[in-house]
Amino acid sequence: MKEIIRFFDKLEDKVRGRLAHFPITYAFVGAAGIVIFWRGVWHTMDFLMEWVFVIHQEQLTTDLARLPWWDGPLSIIIGSILLLISGLFVSNFIGNEIIISGLRGEKKLAEKTEDEVKIEVGAIAEIKEEVQKISKRLEKLDRRR
Repeated sequence: MKEIIRFFDKLEDKVRGRLAHFPITYAFVGAAGIVIFWRGVWHTMDFLMEWVFVIHQEQLTTDLARLPWWDGPLSIIIGSILLLISGLFVSNFIGNEIIISGLRGEKKLAEKTEDEVKIEVGAIAEIKEEVQKISKRLEKLDRRR
């Protein structure tokens, strides 16, 4: 099982790394995945509501009599696959961070451990302190002139 998970994790990293070089294509793949996923949720719920209540309403969003029962679940699966392979299923709200991490070959924020995040935050704080020291030194030099 670990080998299967590792395979798909590596596949996702490769796809994400390549798509990161083509942000517009990446956006279209992500948008298609999101729309197909939510279409599947919508159709599945419409089907379940009609099936549960056994009432044919003319006001349904789709004509479910023409669609097979598996239309919604299939859309959910296809949308999920697109989102999982592109690395957007969990992190589609991170925005540009996913593209930047793909270009750098870094882990996604969702994959980082708490310790790694703390180390990064500490490093950023140290850099900020150093920049403040440099800024104060420059102000002193400007005053001397």
